[in-house]
Amino acid sequence: MAEEEKKEEEAPKEKKSSNMLMIIIIVVLVLIIAIGGVLAFILMGSDDEEDATAAPQVKEKKVVKQRKSSSSGMMDNSRQLSDIGTLYPLDTFTVNLKSDAGRRYLKVTLSLELEGEELSLELDAKTAVLRDRIIRILSSKTLEEISSKKGKSKVENQIMDTLNSMISDGRIKGIYFTEFVIQ
Repeated sequence: MAEEEKKEEEAPKEKKSSNMLMIIIIVVLVLIIAIGGVLAFILMGSDDEEDATAAPQVKEKKVVKQRKSSSSGMMDNSRQLSDIGTLYPLDTFTVNLKSDAGRRYLKVTLSLELEGEELSLELDAKTAVLRDRIIRILSSKTLEEISSKKGKSKVENQIMDTLNSMISDGRIKGIYFTEFVIQ
């Protein structure tokens, strides 16, 4: 009879310890998930360089629209909207970025600021060649080269120099990115 009483006392202790163990496991799992969520939020939110989500895309559009490249290659924020010349919008470019590891895509829409309206006729005639040159420039870049502000400015100047060397009726004064998405 004494043995039966011991077994009955051990059974509730085993239930209590197994319940306590389950509670501890659940609490630890919840903490791990919460910490993982916070870390993911911090890492995704603080990466201003790469545009992988919709919010940074909108931010990028606003910043780039307000800036303009001058002939020296520096950003000139002092220009007013009334100082901007005729804009010549180009269709969207989607290119593969140069990469060793995985596949990265760049989707860019841009507008060219023209020195005179007569230049738009020449650009209309040379649209295929202009698109080809821009695609070649963009696809030769790596993620690291275009993900910073300095890199975007460098690409902007390279495109502007290349296009200006191809035209004769005027010149392109600036390039404005209206969409710049990296995936």
